[in-house]
Amino acid sequence: MPSPQDCLIVALDVPTAVDAQEIVYELGDLVSLYKVGLQLFTAEGPKIVSELVNSGRKVFLDLKLHDIPNTVGQAVKSVSELGVTMLTVHAAGGSRMMKEAVQAARSGAVEPIILGVTVLTSFDQSDLEESGVHADLSQQVRHLAELAKAAGCRGVVTSPREAAGLRSTLGPDIAIVTPGIRPAGSDAADQSRIATPAAAIHAGASHLVVGRPIVGATNRNHAAKLILDEIDAALSFPEMEMASKQPA
Repeated sequence: MPSPQDCLIVALDVPTAVDAQEIVYELGDLVSLYKVGLQLFTAEGPKIVSELVNSGRKVFLDLKLHDIPNTVGQAVKSVSELGVTMLTVHAAGGSRMMKEAVQAARSGAVEPIILGVTVLTSFDQSDLEESGVHADLSQQVRHLAELAKAAGCRGVVTSPREAAGLRSTLGPDIAIVTPGIRPAGSDAADQSRIATPAAAIHAGASHLVVGRPIVGATNRNHAAKLILDEIDAALSFPEMEMASKQPA
């Protein structure tokens, strides 16, 4: 059984390396895996990733690569030299692109887990239809997740609301990374498909990405401990229903 620390990814969705370092320092040994997304990576470049890796932290590099296969493959080769643990590509980029990413990851110094992003957690059904996809949202998530697995991706990114169906479809060995995690009573902000930490674990998620509930907290250390405790309880009692309610 994984530890709560194995499951929690804290999103460093901040504008500068100084802001990121402050968060990492405050959380200390509580958190070992951090997400670096477009905002921080664009501002600070690969240096912030190297600094985190060299400090003993693991990095989930969330760039959501989506381009022609060769370009994505070359980008993945560059990323693999940074020593990241996870890297995202858009599953909507298709099988050829994802296969190129997987192959490039295997040829690097360190092989990152390639995660296929299914449907963004900010999307609801109307957003999906506006983009030209008229399938049911959950069916589209399943389709893209199966495409990612077939292409060799070792994990997918989806909202916790689709995690349960994907776990039964994809099997036990695929990582299911779920953004949109909100403790009960938290503001959903720009997320449409959310769940509590316990509900996401019960649904079959292997990793939970938590940003604002920790990063924006007055006491980040305390906020992280509460979430880790909830994850621990969910891992220890997977059949419990008491924490399955959605956030307000």
